[in-house]
Amino acid sequence: MAPFEIKSSIPSRAGGIRPDSEMQRVLRTVPVESFCFDDPFDTRLARWKHQPFHETVQPMSDHVIMTYLGAMQRLERRSGQEYSTGMGRRGSITFIPAKSSSRWDIYGPMDILQLYLSPELLDRVGRESPGPARPLVESTAQPDNILAGLLELTLQTFGEPAHLEGLYRQQLASLIAIHIVKTHSGVAETIEKASGGLSPTILRVTLERLSSENQEDFSLAALADAANLSRFHFCRSFKKSTGLTPHEWLRQRRMDQAMAMLRDPGLPVTDIAGILGYATLTAFCVAFKRHTGSTPGEWRRTAL
Repeated sequence: MAPFEIKSSIPSRAGGIRPDSEMQRVLRTVPVESFCFDDPFDTRLARWKHQPFHETVQPMSDHVIMTYLGAMQRLERRSGQEYSTGMGRRGSITFIPAKSSSRWDIYGPMDILQLYLSPELLDRVGRESPGPARPLVESTAQPDNILAGLLELTLQTFGEPAHLEGLYRQQLASLIAIHIVKTHSGVAETIEKASGGLSPTILRVTLERLSSENQEDFSLAALADAANLSRFHFCRSFKKSTGLTPHEWLRQRRMDQAMAMLRDPGLPVTDIAGILGYATLTAFCVAFKRHTGSTPGEWRRTAL
């Protein structure tokens, strides 16, 4: 399945750039796989394998629904005053509404699958749904096994005649649109926030503290006190907001730092282990292989 070439970033609809064109600009690559659905809404699917980046995504003409196929990776997103973070991993999804703009910070290579749905399709689903119309809201790396599974199914081929596979994908796109309207309305967002995640301000301060190079107290008690929460409530809310416990988040950050250092061929692995605070080289190698599936040396040879 050959990747398509995007020749222009001219907006295809009023109010935004085609998502596949904007993704090519931001990710600095072309999709490894892509499909154009034969439907009235110009539904498209693209799979990307990209490197870390720190960019602002400009307003796009279509809604973007994204899931993650590769290794778990930390990401951060800023939309105006709103700040969110999460772990891109299998079973989680990100939703970018059409015409929205966000700053993204992605700290490692990723393998992602994106579906581009026209506002017209979601508007039609919304009109057919009971109750008042509600605006769609963003989400960043939120667990949703149903939607992630539907997205992965759109990528599969079964050797059927082209018209049958095309119809299959059209039906999946309709199911995904219904699921988005059902789970990403303003009401759904209100329910999600009420269920116990940290406020954006507390989350930002906590992550800044965990990311600090200073010798601060990173114990659960200290983090909970700074957030003015009990340890139980803080830990539960932190995991609700990020998908990880504070300990898992710190371990992920340490592995991010390790991978960045391993890209420097002049830095010995023993020095990296010491800088990151591991008592022995063996302990570092065991932790790194558990996280990535490769030893530090194997990972370095692949990355360089």
